[in-house]
This record gives sequence, structure tokens and C-alpha cells, in this order.
Amino acid sequence: MASGKGGTGKTTVSVNLAKVSTSPVQLLDCDVEEPNAHLFLKGVLQCREVVTMPVPEVNAALCDGCGACSAICEYNAIAALPDGALVFEELCHGCGGCTLVCPRKAITEKGRRIGEVEVIESGHITLVQGRIDVGVAMAPPVIRAVKERLDGERMGILDAPPGTSCPVIATIKGTDLVILITEPTPFGLNDLKLAVDMVRELAIPFGVVINRVGVGDDRVHSFCRETGVPILMEIPDDRRIAEAYSRGELMVDALPEYRALFEQLMQRVQEFWNSVRRLNHADLRV
Repeated sequence: MASGKGGTGKTTVSVNLAKVSTSPVQLLDCDVEEPNAHLFLKGVLQCREVVTMPVPEVNAALCDGCGACSAICEYNAIAALPDGALVFEELCHGCGGCTLVCPRKAITEKGRRIGEVEVIESGHITLVQGRIDVGVAMAPPVIRAVKERLDGERMGILDAPPGTSCPVIATIKGTDLVILITEPTPFGLNDLKLAVDMVRELAIPFGVVINRVGVGDDRVHSFCRETGVPILMEIPDDRRIAEAYSRGELMVDALPEYRALFEQLMQRVQEFWNSVRRLNHADLRV
């Protein structure tokens, strides 16, 4: 579940879709800067693990300040000084290049804490959520740690961060299907176009869910028709949905008349997911 902008309803669609599943499902909250799926799923915390990323550590006794490490670093995370190298851990992307080029083997790596991953069991839903530490700038390593929990046997629903930047790419890369959530407003259309370009560049099948239908105009519908983008579901602009959301209630529980909408969406997603699994199994047999 992705979108070009925040507040379109990614989490709403994600948690309600997981709720109507008739089989066990994994729900991954990859919006690690502000995960919120747990607010709608009352469950039991199963485990919590710290996420680290490798950063360089310089042995001053071996370093001669040659500058090879600084020259290879694209992010200026290490600076060569006359009396040794100085590391800026917050800028490091953990590529390990400096350790490879150091002629005196003065650089090793240590783990730097950047966040944590929690696993929560809520009925047939296994919620995996990441949370980045305050002050940490890079979300993708935490997102990848969340995605490592995918077991491949159950359907996985990934709730992506908003936008089209690196954290979103890290979330949707390698997925089988992307559902773009949008709203029928000029802002929604502008950001939907950006998201469509992003997903097409990654060559991932996708469809659109339009939320709050009736609040704006029909330009999103026209764009989808003209560009051949399938509309998978429409959710009307219903104040009761917002009220249930504000209470931390799932739409399909508080307003049962909407359950059929999500059941139809789940059926379409499952049909696609099953076809992908059959193709993958066929490739393995070959």
C-alpha cells in the first residue's frame, strides 16, 4: 500500500484488508518514522529486536591519515586528518567501502543502533512494525529489517511511508503488487501521477484505491481511465469512517456495510497473489 502523499488512507486500507482475510496474514508497517497500524489492532507483543547498521571504527594506532577512506566515501562520513581519520556516524550509509580500501587495515566496523522491530500477534494477523530512533535520518535499513520478517508462506501486506522517496522504494521493491491509495482532489491527482511513474519505473503491477470519493472532482477517475490504470476499490466520503478512525476502530467492524468492499478487494488481491505463486513454482520446476 503506497501513495504519493500522506493522509490518503494507506493504513486504513491496510488494516481493514488484513482484518477481512480468511487466512493468516502478515501486516508490515514500514512507515518506520511514525508507525500507527498497532493503534487499530489490539494484540500481544511477541518480541522486540534492535536494528543496527555497520559504521566504521578507526584504530588510531594503525591509521596514517592517507585519505583513501575519505576519497571513496560519497557521503563525507569519514574525513582524513593529519593525525588520523574522523568518523561522522550519522552520515554513514554502511556500505563498507572504507574498510576495503584502507591499506593499513586500520578500519573495522561496529554496529550502531538505529531503531527496533516489534512483532505483535492479533488473531490471524501478525503485525511487524519498525520504529526508527529519534535523530536517525535513514529509514531504509529499518524498513529492510521489517521486510526480513516476511515468511513467503502467508500473504504479506506492506503499509509504505508516504511519498516517492527512498523509504517508499525500499518498501515496495520486490513486492508482487502495489496498491496506490489516492483521493479525488487536485493534490491527490498530482501525487498519484508521481506514484504511478515510480511504480512503472520499477515495473511492478499496480492498481488504485480511491478514498473519500465525493469530496472532490472526477479528475482522478479520468486520469485512471485515460492511462489504463485499474481502479480496484472506491471508498465514499463518509464522516462515520473518520469518527471510527478517531476512536481506533476498524471500518469493517464499526461499519459492517463496508466489509463487502474489502472482501472484494481481498479476493482480487488473492487471485493475483495466487497466480504469482503458481508462476514462481513453475519457474522452480523448470
